[in-house]
Amino acid sequence: MTLSDEARERLADVVALQPTKNAELQAQWDMDSGSDVHQYLESELKDYYYRDEDSLICATPEANSLVGDEVEGEIDEQTVTVPALQAATIDVLPDHDDEPQSVVATLHDLREAGRDPDVDEVRSALRSLAEKGVVDRVQKTVPTYRLAVERDALEVTRLDDEGD
Repeated sequence: MTLSDEARERLADVVALQPTKNAELQAQWDMDSGSDVHQYLESELKDYYYRDEDSLICATPEANSLVGDEVEGEIDEQTVTVPALQAATIDVLPDHDDEPQSVVATLHDLREAGRDPDVDEVRSALRSLAEKGVVDRVQKTVPTYRLAVERDALEVTRLDDEGD
């Protein structure tokens, strides 16, 4: 399957954001609905993506190779592209070798930093970051979180989000 330049760019977004949801791609691609995203994926990128057991969108190994994201050997640095709330969450989380913190503590830190998400948005941001391997989920009485990698080894690209 030969991809247009637009399809190749969008496939690169899938690779960068994986595992991701229709809503994240909708915002990234400036589409009107999640249905539009699904329709695009099925018509243009059908051979290059799949949905995991949680219905999140993931790139196939072939897609990773096609857009040059095949990782070999040791990873010294990790680059992620995330929505603004997830980027702000990374900024307030404890480092990888510090004590993890709860969703509520993260919410309070985000509010101190000038953001005003609700607790469900914070919980969702933390889960998404954990799925991307950027954040460790440490199970205590309640789930707690901290960065999975050293802060200096993480490059974060913020997506422009409306309302964030």
